[in-house]
This record gives sequence, C-alpha cells and structure tokens, in this order.
Amino acid sequence: VQLQASGGGLVQAGASLRLSCAASGSTFSNYVMGWFRQPAGKEREILARINYNTGSTSYSDSGKGRFTISRDKATNTVYLQMNSLKPEDTAVYYCAAGIANYQYWGQGTQVTVSS
Repeated sequence: VQLQASGGGLVQAGASLRLSCAASGSTFSNYVMGWFRQPAGKEREILARINYNTGSTSYSDSGKGRFTISRDKATNTVYLQMNSLKPEDTAVYYCAAGIANYQYWGQGTQVTVSS
C-alpha cells in the first residue's frame, strides 16, 4: 500500500486548501483512512477519518467545523477540504490508512498559514 499526499502550500489566513491522498496497492474496501497533522515541535493529532467503503466520517475536536474529509472510490483518493484557515493550522499534514489500525502512512504535505 502506498499513500501520496499533496495539495499543501503557503496561504493567507482565511483561505481554503484541499489536500489529496492518492492511495494504491489495495482495494481499500475494508480500510479506514485518516488525516492527521503535526505542528513543528508538537505531537501528531488526528483530524478526521472516513470508512472507505461506507463513506461514514468522524472528526476530532480539531477537525470539526472547518475541515471535511471525503473520498472518491473511482480514483482511490481521499481528500481533506480545509476552510477558513488560521495560522495555528500550520503543520505537516499526513494521510494514513489501515484496517485495525493506521498501518500505512503517506509522506506528509506542509501547510503554512500566514497571518
């Protein structure tokens, strides 16, 4: 299984970004996919997760409200739509996938939000 995250960049506060995670190497029908982030010097935290088969989603307190996770089964891509970005959203964002736990991780994409 390989996960390739993309879509990060430098934006101003209030902007939106959509991160993509291209997945390959499996059918992913039994997988849960998640988006995490890790600010510099801080621990990694989960933002959102999605059941790849059913599309059911859940969000952490950090991901609730401004972030939306979705998936496109035709292209094996999971997205994270981020709106109204704030400087405190600056972090490396990771996608992850697994069945019982998050066994597979993408390489991360940097999101920097300037004030």
